[in-house]
Amino acid sequence: MAVRYELIKQCRHSGARLGKLHTPHGVIETPVFMPVGTQATVKAMTPEELKENGAEIILSNTYHLYLRPGAELIKEAGGLHKFMNWDRPILTDSGGFQVFSLGPLRKVSEEGVTFKSHLDGSTHLMSPEKAVEIQMALGADIIMAFDECAPYPCTHEYAEAALDRTTRWAARCKDAHMRDDQALFGIVQGSMYRDLRERSIRELVNLDFPGYGIGGLSVGEPKPLMYEVLDYSVPLLPADKPRYLMGVGSPDCLIEGVMRGVDMFDCVLPTRIARNGTVMTSGGRVVIKNADNARDFRPLDEECSCYTCRNYSRAYLRHLFKAEEILGLRLTTIHNLHFLLTLMKKVREAIFNDTLPELRNEFFTKYGYDTEKGGK
Repeated sequence: MAVRYELIKQCRHSGARLGKLHTPHGVIETPVFMPVGTQATVKAMTPEELKENGAEIILSNTYHLYLRPGAELIKEAGGLHKFMNWDRPILTDSGGFQVFSLGPLRKVSEEGVTFKSHLDGSTHLMSPEKAVEIQMALGADIIMAFDECAPYPCTHEYAEAALDRTTRWAARCKDAHMRDDQALFGIVQGSMYRDLRERSIRELVNLDFPGYGIGGLSVGEPKPLMYEVLDYSVPLLPADKPRYLMGVGSPDCLIEGVMRGVDMFDCVLPTRIARNGTVMTSGGRVVIKNADNARDFRPLDEECSCYTCRNYSRAYLRHLFKAEEILGLRLTTIHNLHFLLTLMKKVREAIFNDTLPELRNEFFTKYGYDTEKGGK
């Protein structure tokens, strides 16, 4: 099997799991946060910097790489790992979320989704078979089935139709997948409806995927509702396979997801807000462009050991953003990724030491979250 999950320890106080994910390009310690490299690059970061900050696996986007530069070119280059000079594991999503985000530019049928490129307006058909074909050419260690992500809110009828199509497409993806050196994960859908979520899990488990993504969350619903869905969904997933909560990356959601038994997370949040001048610190978020940082010569976070915090002040970073210098967004990106990757390392240590509830409460208090509601 291309990917194998090894359970190391279960938290005494929650559903949290300490594990290892064995892949052709290395072992990943879980729970893990995966930085997003949409177009075969984590924005503003070199592969060496990602490694220095503790990244064990990154995620790339099938939709974007299919449109530019093209899967065949990447295959000709020796695959995505060689093309982008990253020798650790890679996960590619199916492009489903991006295609469905195009709104009026796409049309759904049983065959797949016909859409117009956001780059040049050209028309394309993304089918389950096509999504798998592209991902096989890219050569990622973990690939995702093509699914229909229902919006929030939506009716039970809409969510059910999307779920049924997702299950049929998942079976087609599995039939189309021919590479033994990569793992194809199924994706749970069903919106916020418990009966649909439970049915989606039953049907996907019957198809026997080596891992399962939890899709259709973090799409605009309140955080307590997302946690409620996880509470009844995650325990139904196989205990011997990895569980991946897609598109989630705020510190509170990472901790709450881990405590509910999730093993893998990804999100553009840390890199996107960094480029806009917002950083995560142990005391909460800081907007570096604010005037109160103009003469603040402290690091972003005095508890942080990242390259940025070791070498630069808030005042200097504010100057870089005000002067629109590229270095500013590089330094804030380094910090935010280091912050989340370090947080996940602390979470793993807390699971091992049976101190996860204490870490959660301490972190939430310092960060400014409500420990009862699991958010601000």
